[in-house]
Amino acid sequence: MDDAAQFVQRFTEFWARPSVQDLSTLLTPDVVLIQPLTPRLEGLAAAEADFAKLFNWLPDMHGMIDGWSARDSTLFIEFRLACTLKGQYIEWPAVDRMTLRGDKASERISYFDPLPIVLKLGKTPRAWPSWWRSGVARFW
Repeated sequence: MDDAAQFVQRFTEFWARPSVQDLSTLLTPDVVLIQPLTPRLEGLAAAEADFAKLFNWLPDMHGMIDGWSARDSTLFIEFRLACTLKGQYIEWPAVDRMTLRGDKASERISYFDPLPIVLKLGKTPRAWPSWWRSGVARFW
């Protein structure tokens, strides 16, 4: 099995039961993460800190892989993220483009439409206090 296929297998396992401790199985120490709704993150420690806030706020967040493609050191993974927000289920599609260095990602750019998440949060005032306290809250 090549590096890309092994990475996708670990990515699938990670998103089935995500944990901050397992990020190091996917990301290099100097990783760069770019995604909607959050600032650019540089380094594994920054990624762990940001994901810890997210997973503490949405402890049932998980992902389901729909497909992937690789060429040279570039890997695309199409997947769906899902969670409940104050008892309301939400799911959204995403595509991550990764640059692999060996068997880990040194860069990840995530593409997804944040509007469904923003709208669901806006329509769920009961979630606002926990969102704010989580540290995930940002003024978009």
